[in-house]
Amino acid sequence: MIRTHLPAIDELAFRQRMLADPRTMSYNRAWGGTIPFPEADWPAWYRTWVQPGGKRRYYRYLMLADGTFVGEIAYHFDPKWGGCMANVIIFSAYRGKGYGRAGLRLLCRAAAARGETVLYDDIAIDNPAKALFLQEGFAEIARTDRIILLKKELSGGLS
Repeated sequence: MIRTHLPAIDELAFRQRMLADPRTMSYNRAWGGTIPFPEADWPAWYRTWVQPGGKRRYYRYLMLADGTFVGEIAYHFDPKWGGCMANVIIFSAYRGKGYGRAGLRLLCRAAAARGETVLYDDIAIDNPAKALFLQEGFAEIARTDRIILLKKELSGGLS
């Protein structure tokens, strides 16, 4: 069983470890791979992503029943697309166990419960997660040589 967890600021070490892991961040090759997340940046990041809990921003860890963190889910409003962009990251050691699918479903439900009607995601053209998003009701709406833009209508029947 997987559930969401609102992390405390001192639990951001998990996010730091995930973002620094080359296997976990392999999906992000097109945008530079791993992402530095030094502890000095945690308070400002936390205030932006976690504390306000505003309608157009959502962030949670994915946690197993035993308290193990396996990934994160989030969305935020992106004016470039005029909608909320989804984000699902599963730590590489926990991939292939269905946590990405469960996380994406939890994210869609949370977005709908908070009044969002659409989620988007821009996925690197070679990202295998594209198949998961399509299976979960996202549709390809645009493509470049680097990314595929996906969209899911949340107002009618959540998965």
